Amino acid sequence: MSSFFTDAGQALRLEGKVALIIGGSSGIGNGIAQRFRQQGATVHVTGTRADAHAYADDGSALTGLHYSQLDVSDASALQAWEPEIETLDILVMAQGTVVYRRQEFEPSTFNHVVNVNLLSVMQLATRFYPLLMERQGSMIFIGSIGAFKSVVGNPAYAASKAGLLGLTRTLGDAWGREGVRVNAIAPGMIATKMTEVTTSHPERLKNALETISLGRLGQPADVANLALFLVSPLASYITGQTLVVDGGRSL
Repeated sequence: MSSFFTDAGQALRLEGKVALIIGGSSGIGNGIAQRFRQQGATVHVTGTRADAHAYADDGSALTGLHYSQLDVSDASALQAWEPEIETLDILVMAQGTVVYRRQEFEPSTFNHVVNVNLLSVMQLATRFYPLLMERQGSMIFIGSIGAFKSVVGNPAYAASKAGLLGLTRTLGDAWGREGVRVNAIAPGMIATKMTEVTTSHPERLKNALETISLGRLGQPADVANLALFLVSPLASYITGQTLVVDGGRSL
């Protein structure tokens, strides 16, 4: 019977693994990148700024990470990007954007948000799939609980995250047959720069906390811990799933 079980502590170690976190320069992606690094992985991250030093004043932790500039909304830049990665075990898609004040009802803004949140995910997933297949690796997409409900004022964000839900199911099925697991995480209200429009406003923050069963904002570490589980052997029988980490907000 012991052959069916793995020591949990050892299973969560990532020595010898290479991970690429798209959007790993800040927010949730940065939290995941540093968690993987702490567990022994060689971690590559992307961001839109010229170099890692440009994030010094934003609270991002880029120590020990290999940084590369990439703007996933720029089709030509995406096509030309050549990261120095020869092998790959883990790919995390943490890129994302949202535009407030109902600007997403404008066609150009709608297209931009969908391009970043959904189309770039598929482009990069297919690009790195061959490397992941060689190592029988895994992918994680960062979605949102906005995939399951209305997001008033943000139709592009809601549509792109709902699309990511379907993409996770389909790729998890198609590529799981070839040994590459694809899963997604749907966070709720996580304390990052993207959510400052709510968290920095006392009344909005109070209202948000009242919707969260656990009574607190999520932290990037809450998402990172789930990501670590999903890329580990402990999750070796999980593919095509979107797991919610929201403190009960979607209940």
